[in-house]
Amino acid sequence: MELSGLHLLLTYQCTFECDHCFVWGSPFQSGTMTLEKVRHILEQAKEVGTVEWIFFEGGEPFLYYPVLLKCVQEAAAQGFRVGIVSNTYWATQEEDAIEWLRPFVGLVEDLSISSDLFHYSEEVSQQTRNATAAAKKLGLPLGVMSVAQPEATNAACAVGQLPTGGAAVMYRGRAAVNLTPRATYHPWTQFTSCPYEDLRDPGRVHVDPLGYLHICQGIVIGNMFQTPLRTILQQYNPDVHPITGALLAGGPVELVERYHLAHQESYADACHLCYTARQDLRSEFPQLLTPDQMYGILDN
Repeated sequence: MELSGLHLLLTYQCTFECDHCFVWGSPFQSGTMTLEKVRHILEQAKEVGTVEWIFFEGGEPFLYYPVLLKCVQEAAAQGFRVGIVSNTYWATQEEDAIEWLRPFVGLVEDLSISSDLFHYSEEVSQQTRNATAAAKKLGLPLGVMSVAQPEATNAACAVGQLPTGGAAVMYRGRAAVNLTPRATYHPWTQFTSCPYEDLRDPGRVHVDPLGYLHICQGIVIGNMFQTPLRTILQQYNPDVHPITGALLAGGPVELVERYHLAHQESYADACHLCYTARQDLRSEFPQLLTPDQMYGILDN
């Protein structure tokens, strides 16, 4: 596997609890990277030799602003191209947004912000408008990400396209619980491939605050705090991995059939079938289908 991007989940915590969230982001989530941990990850990324991009995501990375800023500075100083993903809760006024973003000028090459009806009461929120205006004045590259509502996605599928600017819901994480009642279901036997992730050579993977390396959220191929990243990548055999091997052989259908799992007759999409199957397999593969945060089990 030749890795070009490493996406750091700086924290599982978030200001929101969006229904579509892959990682169950929440104010009540646990797990946040320290500077020491980020430096360890950056050192390993450097040793791999092919990693160009470092992204800081969450949860909401701006919740730990001083740590985020220092991490961005150090990543950029090491020659990585740096990106951030945020929900812009901090952009309450344009003037304020400018001050939040000013320290990142010259360091961040990709600022991706979320704005849709999962995050705010309008598709283009005032926070989004403030952040966009601030980034333009500062010369920071900014892109807006939005996810369409299940009903809009269902309707759009009939004509072969999503609403302008909207991405489809992927029914994994919290979406597999909260949004599937609003989705159009399809026969389970049609989900014979993974339509969203390149499980053989993904190009980018996510590392969470516990060190787990996710090839897809909740499917782990190693732990960077236990094994060097270079070794994890060298040893990863997608066809032998108990989860990715099944998915590559025949998608979520193969995952169900290989492990003789109970199932419904229909699901919202391939992610829905895959996620529910993985929930049933967690006790059998506790080091591969982890951590609890990715499966909506929060510390009390």
